[in-house]
Amino acid sequence: MQENKPVLVVGLGNPGPEYVRTRHNVGFHALRRMAGDACTWKKEKNALTCAMNIDGRRVIFAMPQTYMNLSGNAVGPLMAFYKIPLENLIVIHDDMDLPVGRMREKTGGGSAGHNGIKSIDAAVGNEYRRIRIGIGHPRDLGIPMSPADWVLGKFTSDQLMEIERVIDSIRLF
Repeated sequence: MQENKPVLVVGLGNPGPEYVRTRHNVGFHALRRMAGDACTWKKEKNALTCAMNIDGRRVIFAMPQTYMNLSGNAVGPLMAFYKIPLENLIVIHDDMDLPVGRMREKTGGGSAGHNGIKSIDAAVGNEYRRIRIGIGHPRDLGIPMSPADWVLGKFTSDQLMEIERVIDSIRLF
């Protein structure tokens, strides 16, 4: 990470009240929780953004408003506008291959079929930090539901407590 440059933290999700607290919007939920009430969100470059200083570093939180599959259409312009190097990009997103309450981090790699990640990779490359938050998979829970319906479903209150515990454990640097 380049110390003298801002950090762009992108949470993936879908805009609109019908998607609030859905599994696919765990990235948006993470950013709202991390930024807290100290941030004033504004619309710019196809995203809602807010900026703050954390531990002496400028951090720009961004929630693309392009819908999940076109997230790169917001991330690319934000990185260009703020002159963010790829190593200073952090993307937080849902992962069905991880159980609820688990988190994994990695830099680079493939999209594992996640369309939001595919879009960002196409726009800026893939050597950025990813924080994957587990939302579970319906087959692992014995629930007869399609993955598309699962990701657009809402967390139970117990699952939401687990998700928030994971979010609270995220360290940006």
